[in-house]
Amino acid sequence: MRGAATLPASADLVILGGGIMGLWAAVKAERLGMRTVLVDSGKLGRGTSGGLLGALMPHMPDKWNDKKQFQFDALLSLEDEVSQLEAQTGLSCGYRRTGRLIPLPKSHLRAIAFRHSEDAAIHWDQGGRRFHWHVADETPHSGWPDASFCEAGIVHDTFAARVSPRKLTEALAASLNAGRHVTVVEGLAASRIDGASGRVHFADGTSIAFGACIVSAGHHAFPLLEALSLDQGSDPLRQPLGQPVKGQAALLRAGADPDLPLLYLNGLYLVPHDNGDIALGSTSEESFAEPFATDHQLEDLVERARALVPRLGNAPVVERWAGLRPKAIDRDPMVGPHPDHANVIALTGGFKVSFGVAHLLAEAALDAVSGRILPVPASFLLENHLSVASR
Repeated sequence: MRGAATLPASADLVILGGGIMGLWAAVKAERLGMRTVLVDSGKLGRGTSGGLLGALMPHMPDKWNDKKQFQFDALLSLEDEVSQLEAQTGLSCGYRRTGRLIPLPKSHLRAIAFRHSEDAAIHWDQGGRRFHWHVADETPHSGWPDASFCEAGIVHDTFAARVSPRKLTEALAASLNAGRHVTVVEGLAASRIDGASGRVHFADGTSIAFGACIVSAGHHAFPLLEALSLDQGSDPLRQPLGQPVKGQAALLRAGADPDLPLLYLNGLYLVPHDNGDIALGSTSEESFAEPFATDHQLEDLVERARALVPRLGNAPVVERWAGLRPKAIDRDPMVGPHPDHANVIALTGGFKVSFGVAHLLAEAALDAVSGRILPVPASFLLENHLSVASR
């Protein structure tokens, strides 16, 4: 049940962080009937998870490995997860498998694209579903993008999808509101986790006892997890477990066809949404002075978008957004129990892929709570990230 006025004294499971990963963990804990408290330092889904883009883009289909397979499985299963959530809450998540277009502005890119098409025929044909990496001479949607960017043709990936970040987090929160096992406490920032005694301490002096604690507080999770090693008398890590990376995005009031594919070129994403708005982004800034302010870097992206699709030239910018994404030291998502405190489980990182994989990572974190082996690539494990940070 949402909106606890005060922090309970204890819980079987405490989840720190109400972003996309913490919300999925709480929803799945609710379904399992676990007595859970979800604590967020602000409002649910209002941090980085409250952004604009919602691009669900698969990795390239070449050089297949366990990480690409995990993401493929996650992106495939998310469709059913969203359907279940929408049926339960009556809310739309703005999900649609529209595919993606990638212009090929230079001739050498065409040969690479054909090789990727052969790879997709092998690796994107799973679970009774087959997706394609078509290579065409021109865009199937006139002006999306401008023909001048398609000198060597264009790729049409039929696997990519999109979701509304805000609608999805609202639906997850609504699901919790209708449940009986999860208590939500907002506006409370964790300051320290005591793994030995099983207690989380908060900035206002309060604390809560836990049987298990999932740490999904975005980039704030990194220092909380780092401090656990020091509790055991271990040497300090040589490097931080992760860092915040600033991203900026914008929303254009474009009146676009919501069935248009996502458009991607050289780090620029254009994502049409159900109401015809187009989200665009994003920057990736490891050094910044103002984490939540937009600047010329976003304006440059807007101009690039208008050049890529000239009909967007007069589309007004109705929102500019900036936020901090959690990038783990080994870049991959970070999940799993702490080697010194098995009752404390990481669930963070993700960086640019969080919305597509959060539901499966949440299941893995709950597997760790139950002492089961985590069905994730070894590079995702917290233990791996700790090893990298100690070098």
